[in-house]
Formats: sequence, C-alpha cells, structure tokens
Amino acid sequence: MNILILGSGGREHALAWAVKQNPKCDRLIVAPGNAGIASIAECADIDILDGGVVSGFASDNAIDFVIVGPEAPLAAGVADQLRDAGFTVFGPSAAAARLEASKAFTKAICDAANAPTAAYARFTESAPAKAYIKDQGAPIVVKADGLAAGKGVIVAMTEAEALDAIDDMFGGEFGSAGAEVVIEEFMEGEEASYFILVDGETVIPIGTAQDHKRVGDGDTGPNTGGMGAYSPAPVLSEEIAAKALNEIVIPTMKVMKDQGTPYQGVLYAGLMIKDGQPRLVEYNCRFGDPECQVLMMRLGAQALDLMLACAQGRLSEIKANWADDHALTVVLAADGYPGTYKKGTEIRGLDALPETSSEYTFHAGTIAKDGAILANGGRVLNVTARGATLQEARDRAYAMVDRIDWPEGFCRKDIGWRAL
Repeated sequence: MNILILGSGGREHALAWAVKQNPKCDRLIVAPGNAGIASIAECADIDILDGGVVSGFASDNAIDFVIVGPEAPLAAGVADQLRDAGFTVFGPSAAAARLEASKAFTKAICDAANAPTAAYARFTESAPAKAYIKDQGAPIVVKADGLAAGKGVIVAMTEAEALDAIDDMFGGEFGSAGAEVVIEEFMEGEEASYFILVDGETVIPIGTAQDHKRVGDGDTGPNTGGMGAYSPAPVLSEEIAAKALNEIVIPTMKVMKDQGTPYQGVLYAGLMIKDGQPRLVEYNCRFGDPECQVLMMRLGAQALDLMLACAQGRLSEIKANWADDHALTVVLAADGYPGTYKKGTEIRGLDALPETSSEYTFHAGTIAKDGAILANGGRVLNVTARGATLQEARDRAYAMVDRIDWPEGFCRKDIGWRAL
C-alpha cells in the first residue's frame, strides 16, 4: 500500500513509525513532516488544509490510504474532500469533527446523550460572561469554543484569573476560536485519556493514557499542549473504562449517528474521574499529542491494521492486542514555552540515541539544516520508552533525555508521578 499521513508533529512521527513496521506499507509519505520523520519516510511540503491540493497530491502519487493526524485539516473538511475523490481515509468528516472544533456543539451533544459532564453556559459577549463568573465564583474553567492548538482552556483558580481569561478570549488572543466562550464548572478528580476507534457503527477501545498538561513539575504553571504522557493509566480501571464507554462514548456516538453525522476515526475522550465515576472533560477527534507516542509504542505495526479496518467499516472483525507493558514519553520543549521561545537552536546527541521497538525519540518541532538538527517549535522532541513496569519505562526515557545536548531546552522531571 501507498500511505499518506498528514501532519508534522510528534504524533505524526509516532504514527509513521508504527505504520512503517507493518508489511502492508510499501511506500510512506508524510506531509509536511519534520526532520525526524524524514529519516523513515518521504516528506512532502504541501498545504494540508487545502483538500483539493491534498486530493491532487494523493492521486498523483497513487495513494491507497490517507491518515489525517491533526485536527485542523479535519475541521477544514479535508477528509470529506478526499472521500469524495474516492480515497480511503482515517478521520471524521468536518461535521463530526465539530466534537473537537466546537465546545458548544459538544455540550449540546452531551446534553442529548445524557452523558455526564460539567455544568456549563455559553457566551458571545464579555459582560454577561463576566457576570456569570462573578455569580458562580472560582475555581472555574473558561474555554474558547473553537480550535486553539490545545491552549484555549483556562483553569482559573481565582475569579480575577477567570475575568482576565474572558478579556483575552474576546480580545482576540485565540483569534476566531475565542469568538464564543464556554464557561464550565470546575471538576475535581484525576484526569485521564481514553482512546476509542469508531467506524460509524462499531466502537472499540484501543488504550488509555495520562497526559501532563501543565508546564511545571507537580502540575504547576500554565497549560500547554502536553509535557509528557504514559500508558496505560491506572486510574482508568477496567470498571471505570466500561462506565465511560457505556455512559459517555456509546450514547454520544448514537446521537451523532441519529443526527446524520456518524463518526469515523479515533475518538479521544478526556475524562475526569472522582470516586469511581468518569465525567467528560472534552472530546478530541484525533490522537492526543503526546499520548499518541505512548500508544503507538505499545501498539506497533497493528496500528495500521486497526486504522485501516476503521476507515473501511470493518472494526467488528478486529481487536487491539496489547502487550502487558508500559510506555512513557517526556517532552523536551524550547525555553520560554508555552510563552515566547526561540527557534533555530541546535540539538546535539540525537544520533547516539537508541532507535528500537522499546526506545525511540519522536520529533515534534525540528528542521534539518546543514547537517544539523534545529529546534523549530515550542514542543520539540518526545523521548519515549517501554518497560515491563512504568518505573522501568520512566528510567529508560530519562536516561535518553540525559544524553541529549540542548542547553536551550527543558523538560518536566516528574512524568508519571501520579501512577508512581
């Protein structure tokens, strides 16, 4: 098969790494890719938000299967245009991708599905939003309705912080994503990520993980796109995962289908768990990043078979097979992230790192220039390892981190702390 993966981050490097191991993969192209992806696949510099361009490229290169990595092309309808052109695609339609692209849409679906989630209110103007915050008090959660690269959620521990978030969102800090704001009840508990494949009919779980959103050790500082993750997440026991599936995911998928927007692709359910009861924090319509890195490390080559079955409506014929092991990834980010950071600094020592089925460094924001690897983003590397225990996976990952020479970068030192 000739396979095209859309995206340029650590998630797409992990997807490419897993797909490449499957003997069904004859040719692999990633668009636009990054310096790390270029070592295992062809990279193509095309506009992945333009469905016509992507369809034309896929046709010219005799592509058999397209995997859409990030959320922006899905929200832009790229998967729809590819399907209309006759391609087999892994990823939901633009209508179904509203589960991530609009917080307000998701809340309405959850109401219809009677899925347990936080109480909320929607606003398009600053004054009533601020009045609501003053009435509810803090802590409280303020969310930009649209896509904001994982940064449009402010968990405000004080009223002043919440009011500032309203000013930022309606002031344009998140662009059009902040034109509408959803304000939610603050949910206490432990957060975890549940990943499910859906082909419009069949729903199958493919793994659990826990992300570390805050920039600093001990979950301190501002939210980021994710500073590390591990899989599986012990807090998502079999019993709690079954509750989440039966009380949240399956009812949501039924409502989506009943409304004429059946879901096909991976569904990422962010859950808050307290006293054995899961509640929905949010849905994402793609693999989490960096959760994808630990999931792919554990799934390996079968990831392609699972995604292909999902895209072809054959999930009832297949299941995920897991080794009884653990994986952990540590994100190396540029100093200053998630605020202002510098690009173009050189990263040394990557050539000496192991590249095995148990230890691998996925690139997220890198470019190659004059034989050197340079940082080209906020989150730059995902140093990932497997082990028989989580402690072993953690020790292996941090041993690799210690061998990377990048003075302008930093990482959290406590990934996996909740489980350990």
